[in-house]
Amino acid sequence: MRPLASSARKTPRLLGLGLVSLGVLFGGCEGCSDKKPSVEGLAEDAGLRSGVKVPLPPGWSAQVATDGSFQAGPPGRPALRVDLKPGQGEEMPSSEKLADTVRQQMKQFSLSLDQEEDTPSFSLLRVTMAPSLADGGLGPEAPAFFGARRVGDDLFLCASLPGASTEEVRLATEACRTIQVQAAPR
Repeated sequence: MRPLASSARKTPRLLGLGLVSLGVLFGGCEGCSDKKPSVEGLAEDAGLRSGVKVPLPPGWSAQVATDGSFQAGPPGRPALRVDLKPGQGEEMPSSEKLADTVRQQMKQFSLSLDQEEDTPSFSLLRVTMAPSLADGGLGPEAPAFFGARRVGDDLFLCASLPGASTEEVRLATEACRTIQVQAAPR
C-alpha cells in the first residue's frame, strides 16, 4: 500500500462509497433513527442481548439504526457502528482477515495500513483510505477502523462510519475494544 497525501476535506463521493462499502462489509444500511440519550435500554431495541455494555466517550450518544445496528457518536452524527452476531464468537476474524475483506470490498479506494492488532478477544484494522479518481489520482483521505470483539459465544463487528475524524475513529476503536456483557440479575 502506498502513502497518501493529506487533505482535510471529505468529498460526497468518498462518503457515499464508504457507506456502500460498510453496508456490504457488515450487511447493513446507513439510515439512522430512534435517537436515544444513552446506551441504557438500547440492548433489546438494537438486537443486542440484554446486559451488553458499549462504553461511550463523554458527550457521545447512542441510537438504533433502521437496520437494527447500534450506532454512537458525537451529537448529531454517528461515528461508530456495532453489529451483533449471536453465537458466532468462534468465527472472530483476525486483523489479516479484516484487511483482506476490506481490500476486496473497497477496491475503488487506495488503502494505507495504520494499525493491526490481534488478541484472543479483539482484532483491529485501522486504515487511511482515499478514493481512486478516474484521472489516476487520489481523492481526499479519511481515517477508518474495522474491528471484531468476541464476548463469550457472541461476536460484535465494529466499524467507524464515514465522516469520523481521526480522534473519533480512535474513540470508536476504544469503545469497541471494551464492549462487555454483564450477567443477567438473579
